[in-house]
Amino acid sequence: MTAGFLRAGAIVSAVTLFGATVGTIAEGARAQDQGVGDELQTIDNSSSEDAAADEVRFVASPVVQDIADEAADEPAIALPPVDVSNLRELVAQTDAPDALTDDLNCLAQAVYFESRGEPLAGQLAVARVVINRAESAAFPDSYCSVVKQRAQFSFVRGGRIPEPNRSSAAWQRAKAIAHIAESDMWASDADDALYFHATRVNPRWARTKVARATIDSHIFYR
Repeated sequence: MTAGFLRAGAIVSAVTLFGATVGTIAEGARAQDQGVGDELQTIDNSSSEDAAADEVRFVASPVVQDIADEAADEPAIALPPVDVSNLRELVAQTDAPDALTDDLNCLAQAVYFESRGEPLAGQLAVARVVINRAESAAFPDSYCSVVKQRAQFSFVRGGRIPEPNRSSAAWQRAKAIAHIAESDMWASDADDALYFHATRVNPRWARTKVARATIDSHIFYR
C-alpha cells in the first residue's frame, strides 16, 4: 500500500512539473512573439514614412492631387493621365482651377505674357525657364521673384505683373502649361534652359551662352 501511494505521488508530481514547464515555454513564446511584432511594427512605420517622403511626379491614371493637404488655401488640382500622344492633348485634359497659388499664378502670367501667341511647346519652354531659374542659386528662389526680377521680363513694369484676361482661352492654356511644367509631366526641348530671347533680336549676352533650342520665335539657352 505504501509503495502504491509513493508511485501515485510521483506521477502527480511529474504531471505538475510538466504542466509548469509547458506554461513557462508558452509564456516565453508569447513574449517572443510580442517582441517580434513590436519590431515589425517599427519597421513597417519606418517604411511608410520613407515611402511618404517620395514625391510621385508621374501618374499612369487620373489622380486628384489634394494640394490643400499641404496648404489650406491651395485648391486641389486634377492631374490627367500622362499616356497622351501629344502636348495639346495633355493641355486639354489638365483641369487648372481658377484659384492659383501666388507662385503658380506668377508662372502662368509669365507664360501668358511672354508666349501666349507661341505654340504650346514654346509656352512650355518659357515656363521651364522660370522654374529652372527658381531652382538655380544664381536667381531668386520663387517663381514670382524670378518673374519680377529687375530687367528680366519686359512685360513687368515697376516690379508689377499686369493682369491677364482671365476669361480668355489663352489664360486657361497658360494655367494648364504652368501645372504641366511644375509637375514635370512633359519633356521640353529647352528642359534645362535659363535664358531666352526673341529671334528678331541678337543680344550680346547670348554669345556667352549655349543654345538649347529654337522654338518658333524664341531661342533658349543654358
